[in-house]
Order: sequence, then structure tokens, then C-alpha cells
Amino acid sequence: MTNQPHKLFYKGADNDFVIFIDSPELFQKFKKGDTTIPLIDIVSIFKVFINRQGGAEGILDEASKQDLSNEFKTSNVDEAIKIILDKGEDKHNIDVDHGIASKNDSIGAGNTGN
Repeated sequence: MTNQPHKLFYKGADNDFVIFIDSPELFQKFKKGDTTIPLIDIVSIFKVFINRQGGAEGILDEASKQDLSNEFKTSNVDEAIKIILDKGEDKHNIDVDHGIASKNDSIGAGNTGN
């Protein structure tokens, strides 16, 4: 097991949802069809989080029963978690493209002639 939980991302129709998992290994087994694994062994916390701004990053709020019902057709958190486990993607090891990093913005456009 890893020290940090993995963020499992689900792209919804209107909002994006996130759950946290402790065991990527058990998650992979579950995703391949092993439904004998108890959810408590996979999921870090039995809450579904919503990002109203979109994406896996940013401010996460706990999803309301209405949010769950609108997206997953159920207000049951366990059922929504199962759907996210089935259709979500692990966002723990995303490679971030940093592009060109600025070294010192206070210098401006270059040599100022001073």
C-alpha cells in the first residue's frame, strides 16, 4: 500500500466527482470484476466529493444527495461509490506538463540597459 490515498476521478454530465482510495491494487482487482472485495478495503472515506469547477483538481465539496441522484440516479453513497469505482480513473500519478517555467518575472523582458 502507498502512504497517500489515490484520487479516483469520474467525469459527470454536469459536474465531476472524486472519491479517495487507499489500495490501487485492490481497486484494479475490483475493476477487473472481483466484487468479493469489501469496499472498506478499497475506499479511504465513504464520501463522494464534487468539483463544480470541473476536473480532478481544485476545491472539492461533499456531494449532496441531490448531486448524487442527478448524476448516478441514486442518492445512496455506497452505490455512487461503486459506479465511480467501475467507471472512474485513478489520478494519482498524472504527469503534469509544466511547459516553460519562468525563472524571475521581476526582470521583465530582458536586459533593461541599467
